[in-house]
Amino acid sequence: MSSWPILSLITFLPLVGAIFCLVVNGPKEAVDRNCRSAALITSSVTFLVSLLLWINFDPTKAGFQFEENLPWVPALSIGYHMGIDGISLFFVLLSTLLTPICILASWDSIQVRVKEYMVAFLVLETFMVGMFCALDLALFYVFFEGVLIPMFLIIGVWGGKRRVYAAFKFFLYTLLGSVLMLLAIIAVYWQIGTTDLPTAFEKLQLSFQWQFWLWLAFFASFAVKVPMWPVHTWLPDAHVEAPTAGSVILAGVLLKMGGYGFIRFSVPLFPEATQYFAPLIFALSCVAVIYTSLVALVQDDMKKLIAYSSIAHMGLVTIGIYVMNMQGVQGSIFQMLSHGIVSAALFLCVGVVYDRKHTREIEAYGGLVHRMPRYAFVFLFFTLASVGLPGLSGFVGEFLVLVGAFKANTWVAFLAATGLILGAAYALLLYRRVIFGELTKDSLKAMLDMNRREIAVFLPLVLITIWMGIYPNSFLDPMAPAVDKLIGDYNAALKLARTASLHP
Repeated sequence: MSSWPILSLITFLPLVGAIFCLVVNGPKEAVDRNCRSAALITSSVTFLVSLLLWINFDPTKAGFQFEENLPWVPALSIGYHMGIDGISLFFVLLSTLLTPICILASWDSIQVRVKEYMVAFLVLETFMVGMFCALDLALFYVFFEGVLIPMFLIIGVWGGKRRVYAAFKFFLYTLLGSVLMLLAIIAVYWQIGTTDLPTAFEKLQLSFQWQFWLWLAFFASFAVKVPMWPVHTWLPDAHVEAPTAGSVILAGVLLKMGGYGFIRFSVPLFPEATQYFAPLIFALSCVAVIYTSLVALVQDDMKKLIAYSSIAHMGLVTIGIYVMNMQGVQGSIFQMLSHGIVSAALFLCVGVVYDRKHTREIEAYGGLVHRMPRYAFVFLFFTLASVGLPGLSGFVGEFLVLVGAFKANTWVAFLAATGLILGAAYALLLYRRVIFGELTKDSLKAMLDMNRREIAVFLPLVLITIWMGIYPNSFLDPMAPAVDKLIGDYNAALKLARTASLHP
């Protein structure tokens, strides 16, 4: 497969479906039906092709694989450089998996501007996959910013009553930080004369003062994407107003862009600044884990509760990254993958009842187990996965992060662990209020259980959650060499910096 540009194929294949949707004409019903089918088929084929990456991936290599390197702007030494390692492999698979699930979940709920909706999702998939594959800083920035456009439209056109406010808040928060990152990329280019990432890993040698400011510039962009406290306030609004599939892709993939950015760029490019700012990251992350968990406890909107829980879970991710040991970094990557599956499923669970009753208020429900036993089972399954039940995916990532944190700082581990207790409290409280109790509301007595399409949406997520919980090594082993190299290079850079300071 070395001569086959598989990464470009996976990245741009969704655009084929998007172009088909744009050119198709005819009666509205026929156009809508054809666009739904084209989007589902294209995204499903993209996922199947992406599985070839995993099948042909060499789990013993730490470097980049399936590389494609072509001149893009040769006058500026900017190239179209694509490649993946054990860190980015699973984020590509997560993106290609969730896109067809989102399209299938939107099959009946989206009835307005269906053509444009499907085009937006397919273009979004191209940007997401391209971002995780990009090995050139300029190319990464194009894909990273490109994600904003279709997501802005998905929230602003197909969202709830305050969709325009939420869409602009999402756009402005993320754009502001990204502008600072662009300035940092220009500074890196000015230092080494290219934006090629592997070249930057080898040649970029910055003083601590330079690392300090460039790390902050990258942090401004990635912290908003995670999102870290206190720049998290755009997320609950975006989740509440976005359509169900928009919330799924936002929680499942877009929140991972920040964590991935820290691992891929901030840590290897600016190791001294990474070590210097690690206590700040720990402090902000512990506040996020505890504060947003307490806020989640008092929510009366199902989506907003799950949104705040996402911030708490991503706080564990940033702790795991910056402890910079094997357990912490592997745990943070695994936690991102697990959260991508579990949080996506929880938002889909909200979507199931919202499609029937058109409200997300927790008080509007109660006793659904009597009418919707299949739904009650699925909701319980992903609730338990979210709180970290052993045997499911959520447990593995949280356990590894806490082990890594304990090795680095026991207080950080203790504070992070309190978030797990609060997480169980708000998740189980939500489940009890929605599912258990007497079925007293007349409007709920006619509600139907999940249909075949909805079961088909949840089935792969259930299977993957069990697989990740029972056999985590199938995910941990391929990423281990890349993580080990990341930590080794980081420690070597710090040792070199200490030696240089002792012998100026």
